[in-house]
Amino acid sequence: MLDPRILVVDDDPAIGAVLSGLISQEQMTAHWVENGKAALAALDTGHFDAVLTDVRMPGLDGMGLLDRLRTEHPDLPVVLLTAHGTVPMAVDAMKRGAADFLLKPFDRDELLFVLRKAMLAAEHDAALPARPGSKTLLGASPPMRELEQLIPRAARGTATVLIRGESGTGKELVARALHDASSRRTGPFVKLHCAALPDSLLESELFGYEKGAFTGAGTRKPGRIELADGGTLFLDEIGEIPLGMQVKLLRVIQEREFERLGGQETVHVDVRFVAATHRDLEALVQTNQFREDLFYRLNVVPLRLPALRDRAGDVALLARHFCTTHARANRRPAMSLTDEMVRLLAAQPWPGNVRQLENFVERLVVLADGPQISMDDLLREIASEPPRSSALTGAPALDGAADLSLDETRRKTERAALDAALMRTGNNRTLAARLLGISRRTLYTKLEEHGLL
Repeated sequence: MLDPRILVVDDDPAIGAVLSGLISQEQMTAHWVENGKAALAALDTGHFDAVLTDVRMPGLDGMGLLDRLRTEHPDLPVVLLTAHGTVPMAVDAMKRGAADFLLKPFDRDELLFVLRKAMLAAEHDAALPARPGSKTLLGASPPMRELEQLIPRAARGTATVLIRGESGTGKELVARALHDASSRRTGPFVKLHCAALPDSLLESELFGYEKGAFTGAGTRKPGRIELADGGTLFLDEIGEIPLGMQVKLLRVIQEREFERLGGQETVHVDVRFVAATHRDLEALVQTNQFREDLFYRLNVVPLRLPALRDRAGDVALLARHFCTTHARANRRPAMSLTDEMVRLLAAQPWPGNVRQLENFVERLVVLADGPQISMDDLLREIASEPPRSSALTGAPALDGAADLSLDETRRKTERAALDAALMRTGNNRTLAARLLGISRRTLYTKLEEHGLL
């Protein structure tokens, strides 16, 4: 990230000037405002990569600002700064969506370390956004009904849960549902994307650190494990944790105790661990990239999320839900999808699963030419979806010298385009003709020519 912009919020002009000066020395741009109301106004008129805010301020304080930002700017990392920090306050801040917190008096290196860490994690999460339409598990298909029956049973105990499924299927939603259905629901739900941070930052983020543990460690800082005490720690992309840290994590899961980075004191915690991955952990175990003992310790209660292609009957429910929520979030009039549009959406492959479908529907809502989504809007966006394979791109694989003839290449390309259009439109030939930009008569001629009638 080049020259990130930081919004500094503090009612003390002297502290605001000091913070802005330190940030500006590190190829970052700082903009200071004196209260939460001014911060919201600044965010309405400009782009910022992170917010650093004091907690105690008159009017809209730091916690109140955090709550507003989680609703109005959910992807923006917020770091809280306070002279009255405690672990319970930190837990409350993390539960409410803070990226991190700092104690006054702050250390320059720690300030910069925490800000860069928060922006790095947010940059990763931008590919996995907590969208306004993604708060609940939706689906009436048999795989989803089975999963919904398993969640409350798994939530009853304290055993570690391993959630598996392709990227974009909603593994974090399952983790949240487990927490909400458990006796720990009033405790913290703390999450950590293990792939978002480099190894050195990941260790300090998990276990916390003592003052002086490394350059920038100006005060003792609890890690995510400690912050999750009495609640649930969700470790997303657990397959990305390096081998050296797997040993430490195994001990915590087994013994519920650990030492902070640079410390001697043993910290005891009461945490339920929920992990998730899209990786084949068994294969990683076979290649010595993942510890077998850790795998078995994680895989006590396995849950598997189905890919969207295995629950195509849920596309209509999901698409209509996303259409409603994103119209509201983007301040568009109430929008809907016709049955024909939904059938067309259900015919798409959706290799990116529910996340791809949601992003697609939001794009439809935002880019619709009129107050309602039209079939032309839908076909335009389907045609603009990035190709996933030669079968969808219309680009044939050329296997031999014979395929290099211009006529044969043209025929294969044309046939692939026809196949892709029919597949994308659920074999609706009128829509396929519109998607290809040809008349229905020309389409029928081409279908007959290629033996597709």
